[in-house]
Amino acid sequence: MSKVSMTVNGQSVSEDVEPRMLLVQFLREQLLLTGTHVGCDTSQCGACVVHVNGRAIKSCTALAIACEGATVTTIEGIGSESNLHPMQEAFREHHALQCGYCTPGMIMASIDIVNRKGHKLDEQTIREELEGNICRCTGYHNIVKAVGAGAAAMAKTPA
Repeated sequence: MSKVSMTVNGQSVSEDVEPRMLLVQFLREQLLLTGTHVGCDTSQCGACVVHVNGRAIKSCTALAIACEGATVTTIEGIGSESNLHPMQEAFREHHALQCGYCTPGMIMASIDIVNRKGHKLDEQTIREELEGNICRCTGYHNIVKAVGAGAAAMAKTPA
């Protein structure tokens, strides 16, 4: 076992982990943050997207131990039931979810897109940027609308 310490959703955590434990397993099994989903086990679907040091990564491809000292944000860390993040609110308003399984990873990826590409996103950019996130329930039309609306709303909200 190895000790890993990081900040997750603003809280310092320090836990013993097996050297081969993936970040997604650490978040779900040891920290009980189950909003980060495992969808494919092959890094194809994007259901496990979280932010590490401000950048989106697929947490099924990172070892927990490799995140030593990192700042990690999961879907649980971006808003609350009574105060949704602007991107969460946009997904709700635009009906950009059905079963909801891909939604946390999709939202985390979308926030990263805005952080990297800015608040004025065209449809083509949104579609290209979301290629690493698979949704099996929708045709992406409402997701694309939600990302555009969320990006605009994020421009009006202090970081």
